[in-house]
Amino acid sequence: MQDKCGLFFCSYRAESALFPSGFQRACLAAFLLALVIIPLGINSYYVSILCLMNIAVIGAVSLNLLTGLCGQISLGHGAFFGVGAYTAGILAAKGVPFLLVLPASGAVAAMAGMAFGLPSLRLKGIYLAIASLAAQLILEYVFLHWESMTGGSNGLMLMAPEIFGLKFDSDIKMFYLTLGVAALTVLAVSNITRTRPGRAFVAIRDHYLSAEIVGVNLFAGKLQAFGLSSFLAGVGGCLWAHYTNFITPEQFNIGLSINYLAMIIIGGLGSVLGAIFGAVFLTVLPEALNAVAALAGQMLGGDPTASLAALKGGVFGLVLTLFLIFEPDGLAQRWRMAKAYWKLYPFAH
Repeated sequence: MQDKCGLFFCSYRAESALFPSGFQRACLAAFLLALVIIPLGINSYYVSILCLMNIAVIGAVSLNLLTGLCGQISLGHGAFFGVGAYTAGILAAKGVPFLLVLPASGAVAAMAGMAFGLPSLRLKGIYLAIASLAAQLILEYVFLHWESMTGGSNGLMLMAPEIFGLKFDSDIKMFYLTLGVAALTVLAVSNITRTRPGRAFVAIRDHYLSAEIVGVNLFAGKLQAFGLSSFLAGVGGCLWAHYTNFITPEQFNIGLSINYLAMIIIGGLGSVLGAIFGAVFLTVLPEALNAVAALAGQMLGGDPTASLAALKGGVFGLVLTLFLIFEPDGLAQRWRMAKAYWKLYPFAH
C-alpha cells in the first residue's frame, strides 16, 4: 500500500482552508505555545518590544486590508489610529468599561475612515493618496486644538485596562492582551480575504471597470474597505493608548502613517502574513540600530545619541528602497520561495 504524496482536495472548502494539513496546524500550535511561554523567561524591556510588535501587527494588517487587498492608497492610517486612541482616552475618563471601550474606539475610527474615504469613489492612485494625506492633516489639527476633548498639547492620561476585575498593569499582562487582540485581527482579516467582499476588494484593486461590469458595487466595496480598515486601526489605537497610559498629538503624525505603509510594502502587499513580517521587521529594526549605535559608542568612545536619529532615518529609507528594487513582493514572497524550496528537498523538481 502506497502513501499519498502531497495534498489532495475534494472540495473548494478544503482547498481554501487556512491550514489544510496537519503539519501546518501542528506548527501553528507550536508557534503559539512558544509565544505564550517565551515572555515568561525574558526581562520586561523585551516584553515591551513584543507588546509594541503586537500593536504594530494590528495596524499593518488593517492597512493591508485597505491598500494591499483593495488597492486604495492611504496616507492617513496613523490619524485613524489616533482617533481610536483618543476615543479610548475620552471614554475611559468617563468610566466606561474596557470591554466596551475597545469596540467603541474601533467604531468611531470606522466612521471617521468612511467619512474621509468618500473621495475614494472618484479618486485613485496618487490623487487618493493626497486626499488621505489631507485627512491626516485635518485630524492632526483636531487632536491638537480640540483641547476640551483631547487635552491638546498636554495630552490625555489613561489608567491600565481592567477586564472582570483583572487589571492589566504590567508588561507581561499587556502582552497577553495585545497578543489575543492581534491574533483575532489576523484571523478576521484572513477570513475576510476568503469571503465574497474580500474577493470584491481584490477585483476592485486589479481592475475596477471589470469588477463593476460583473456586478461589484464600487461604492459599497470601497467604503467597506475603509470602514473595516479604520475599525481595526481604532482597536489598535485603543490598545496603544492603554499600554502607554499617555497620548499626545505628536504620536499620530504623518510619520506613523508612513511607517505602517512601509510595513506592508516590506512585508508584501496583499498578504496577511506579509503584513505581520513587515510589522515585526520594522519594530525590531530600530532596536537593532540602538544596539549597533551603543556598541559603536563603546568601541569608538563618545555619545552616539546625537547621530542615532539620522542613522535611523537613513537606514529606514535605504531598507525601503532596497526592498522596492530587489524584492517588490516583500518578505512574504521570500517565505513562499523558501517553503517551495524545502517542500521537495533534496529533489530539484
